[in-house]
Amino acid sequence: MGEMNWVNRKIHLYNVTMGLYMLDWWERCLFNIMVLILLCFICLNGSRFAMDVYQSHLKSRFMHGGNHGMGGIGMPS
Repeated sequence: MGEMNWVNRKIHLYNVTMGLYMLDWWERCLFNIMVLILLCFICLNGSRFAMDVYQSHLKSRFMHGGNHGMGGIGMPS
């Protein structure tokens, strides 16, 4: 019962912070769907970007077994 009270408080805080408390139920639902779609796009593009960075920069360093570009000044790479 205490756990549900915590969840209800967080939902209430979200509704008050985002100004959703003054909307109808269907407007609140539409807003939440748009927020979820935005978060999905952010996660998808973030994972694509991370894979591109891994493929282009990090994979060559790990696969060749060397520390290319990680030596000190004047050290051959």
